[in-house]
Amino acid sequence: MNMRAPVTDLPLVLDGVALQAGATILLNDISLTIAPGVPTLIVGPNGSGKTSLLRLCMGLSAPTGGRITWGGRTDPAPTRRAFVFQRPVMLRRAASANVTYALAQAGMPRSQRPSRAAALLQRVGLADLAHRPARLLSGGEQQRLALARALARDPEILLLDEPTANLDPAATRAVEEIVMSAAQSGIKIVMASHDLGQVRRLAGEVIFLARGTLCERAATNDFLDRPSTQEARAFLRGDLVV
Repeated sequence: MNMRAPVTDLPLVLDGVALQAGATILLNDISLTIAPGVPTLIVGPNGSGKTSLLRLCMGLSAPTGGRITWGGRTDPAPTRRAFVFQRPVMLRRAASANVTYALAQAGMPRSQRPSRAAALLQRVGLADLAHRPARLLSGGEQQRLALARALARDPEILLLDEPTANLDPAATRAVEEIVMSAAQSGIKIVMASHDLGQVRRLAGEVIFLARGTLCERAATNDFLDRPSTQEARAFLRGDLVV
């Protein structure tokens, strides 16, 4: 009997990818392979293309040049990947129902959804708030709920767009712990961040973008302590990179 190989989204390969909006070049000639392993954090100045790159990796945007493949497939259907936005949109229902809806979207049988939703809320520290309306949760709680919804997809790749940008230090720490736990469970983390302390805490490798170009990819300590490009050195000094 022929056994079909399980569908995978890894490696995620960008080959000469460009993204243009009108006359504005958002990304230019990006070639990049994202494989299983340590968390990959994307850094760079505002407007460098971090969000655009994440959206392409998710399949939310289509490149205007080059090619993207997910596990060798060109179909952008997000089979084994999930996305967490900087400002998540909460459904107008209880926290548990937000997760149950995500499980339904992922195709889980109805009978299994309540127990799985409860386990996911426990995983992100929201079990006691399961019945609270999601839109009444704090910003940090909403972001943890967004992570629970993303994990409901059983992703191989979890893409996060500066998920702690609007959070206080305690809420940031709670989100980081969930992200690290996901990474330790074997999920590939690809995350944009503007916080270099967070990069040092979470990243195994760093991708540095400037002006829509991939300037540098390096192990975290090498990038932070021994950057190889002039643009990265200027960025780490806090200089304006234009």
